[in-house]
Amino acid sequence: MTCRVRPATERDLKPLYEMAKLTGGGFTNLPADRSALARKLARSQAALAREGDARADELFVLVLEKVATGEVRGTGQIFTEVGGAEPFYSYRLGALTQHAPALGRTFRADMLTLVTDLEGSTEVGGLFLHPGERAGGLGLLLARARYLFIAEHRARFADRILAELRGVIDEAGDSPFWDGLAGRFFGMGFAEADRFNAANGHGTLAGLMPRHPIFTAMLTDGARAAIGRPHPSGRAAMRMLEEEGFAHDRYVDIFDGGPTMTARTDQVRSIARARVATVVAADAEEGVESVVATGRLAAFRCALACVAPCEGGVAISAAGAAALGLMPGDRVRHVPRWVSG
Repeated sequence: MTCRVRPATERDLKPLYEMAKLTGGGFTNLPADRSALARKLARSQAALAREGDARADELFVLVLEKVATGEVRGTGQIFTEVGGAEPFYSYRLGALTQHAPALGRTFRADMLTLVTDLEGSTEVGGLFLHPGERAGGLGLLLARARYLFIAEHRARFADRILAELRGVIDEAGDSPFWDGLAGRFFGMGFAEADRFNAANGHGTLAGLMPRHPIFTAMLTDGARAAIGRPHPSGRAAMRMLEEEGFAHDRYVDIFDGGPTMTARTDQVRSIARARVATVVAADAEEGVESVVATGRLAAFRCALACVAPCEGGVAISAAGAAALGLMPGDRVRHVPRWVSG
């Protein structure tokens, strides 16, 4: 069944809440909390209603829907710049090397330092696909629709972009990184902290984290092993980010130790390689399988379609054109489905 990506509306609260309950915890940008989700949707609606290119601290929520039924089966988010309303903390994994001539030895100690290096960056996050839809390239469509949205509204986004991947969490919902570090300071389990962050934002707990560097040798084996590792369900998302040009530059989440991936916005492959064209025909039977987007702000739509060059523009496959409501003369932004390398 054909699917498309569009901006979320208030009517999407129920399906978003139902999907949030399937995440298994630790998915801070998609909390199983109706009030928190409603605030996100209201914030997104305000951003969609604002015209102009001035950058502001905004959130856009997108959803994946089945065209025929309107059923929502996935979601993704874009934060225009992190660290605007409150500090955006990360741990930076570094090292301290010390020489002991009298012992004839050199000691190298890995350490985690609390930093706000990534403040001002755009963040893509909250990517979740219903377990029943994890096939057919829908995760790729949902992920890359965010980059085409950024390209279409480029002035509203930063020059650096990041994505935080959920860290290692066990079947009981516990995080070995949290238990070995932050949990010792706050006296609460990861699930409780996760619920608190979902309802109140990261700022309260993040602002109470110890400011001095943490030597990883002082952590438990489980906590050390979790540093920079994604949750098993996030490995595919990490590969997609790497294919887009993101890299793990030794930043990790302060709560679960998951990797933070970064890239220069204009070097993200789906942004750099996208092309703008005019639709000449909507009956292409052959062409390059592509991610195709049209419209701005609340009118934005994105779907998979075949694109074939022709005189004066491009021809779009009939199914793709129907999913996007395209007519000859419409403007589209498109990028081949396979952009790695």
